[in-house]
Amino acid sequence: MTDLHYLSATEVLDAFRTRELSPVEVLEAVSARADATEPTVNSLLERDHEDLRSAAREAAERYAGRGEAPRPLEGLPVVLKEEQPIAGRSLRFGSLLTEGLVSDETHPVAERVYDAGALVHARTTTPEFSCAAFTHSDLWGVTRNPWNPDFTPGGSSGGSGAALAAGTAYLASGSDIGGSIRIPASINGVVGFKAPHGRVPTGAPYNLDRYCHDGVLARTIADCALFENVVAGPHPADIASLRPKLEIPERLDAIDGMRIALSVDLGSWDIHEEVAANTRAAGESLIEAGAKVDEVEIPWNLELLMDTARRHFASIFGAEIAGAADAFPDLVNDYVHAWADEARALMAEPGSFLRGLNQEAEVWAPIGQLFETYDALVCPTWAVPGIAAGDSILGQLFDAGGGNDRQFTCFMTTPFNILAPCPVLAVPSGIAPSNGVPTGIQIVARTYDDVTAFRIGAALEQVRPWTGLAPFAG
Repeated sequence: MTDLHYLSATEVLDAFRTRELSPVEVLEAVSARADATEPTVNSLLERDHEDLRSAAREAAERYAGRGEAPRPLEGLPVVLKEEQPIAGRSLRFGSLLTEGLVSDETHPVAERVYDAGALVHARTTTPEFSCAAFTHSDLWGVTRNPWNPDFTPGGSSGGSGAALAAGTAYLASGSDIGGSIRIPASINGVVGFKAPHGRVPTGAPYNLDRYCHDGVLARTIADCALFENVVAGPHPADIASLRPKLEIPERLDAIDGMRIALSVDLGSWDIHEEVAANTRAAGESLIEAGAKVDEVEIPWNLELLMDTARRHFASIFGAEIAGAADAFPDLVNDYVHAWADEARALMAEPGSFLRGLNQEAEVWAPIGQLFETYDALVCPTWAVPGIAAGDSILGQLFDAGGGNDRQFTCFMTTPFNILAPCPVLAVPSGIAPSNGVPTGIQIVARTYDDVTAFRIGAALEQVRPWTGLAPFAG
């Protein structure tokens, strides 16, 4: 069997069980693929940190019936986003400020990935403090999109999305406070899932930030469901983690008769014509799969949406970033200063957080009404076909029109962090003809109805299958 990096995670695990493949040869194949692609893509950190080959041999013994039974991800090469700490390992957050920092705890996602028997063969790059929708930093350099290295793989889980697209991992973890799973999933042509807040446990204090979600990226719907089932469920260290654990079924029902609302612009965004065309094409495919799809108007106002999000960010995430920028102004990236400036202004405004909470109710109102009629909402993930790798896009303009407001007119994900109980599955919608970079859509289901999002994603994948792998030769 050749080109092992083109197989899905579920295919590899099936081949392990039948002993058509060995974890040792798969690890070697992924490592060789990384040797070829990483000089360009630059998505992986700390490769082969542990004695992975020994662990791969132990996994092979389990599949051979010697020792304990194989675990859910036994012997599968998986990467973890660097911001998710691992006890005894460095924790840099993409920042020059963290020299010598070593974690004394392990993130619940990392804990569950290790416990499931995965081979964590690398960690993945992020922007500094994971506060951008692209992935570059003074510490780690520029991470590039495997479909077109002139463009960003998105962020902040950009290294994870790029690794999947490049074929250097079968599964990758991520986190999402404003779109950081869904953006890189869409721009790299893979799948990403922002579960409802609390479905996947995380560490303090961000387990109590309802905008913040840890989660999973993969190349297929089945792989994403497999990984979600590994990391989800209540955790003793996270009071916000939801009980009982929800399992995504291995076999998902069809979507015949399901009612789906489609919005190309969410009522506010200027959308590039290539993104709009691919979004509508995905809607047509859902009709082919048996759903009833209506294009709808969403009476949202972009200024209100972004003001609401900023007020929340300023009180928690932005406050932490502002502290770092204030302490070491010469060592942080330009986009960190942009976050810090915004947070300081809003923190100084009396009642800012309370005003944001009231505005969250305004954001939810039309979606709550929409879900009285429709099972899900489908919309783009990213309004433009991509931005240049290494560009912080501060104060620039885009073909879609209007100032980018630092990044917010590029991505359409943040409203669904405001609406944190809604599960959102990001899936590919096509390729932008102008640059060869993937586009994607978000499948937004009713609150806590994760399975419906996966049913729709699986139906779309069946009608218009995708590989999740870039045509990149290294």
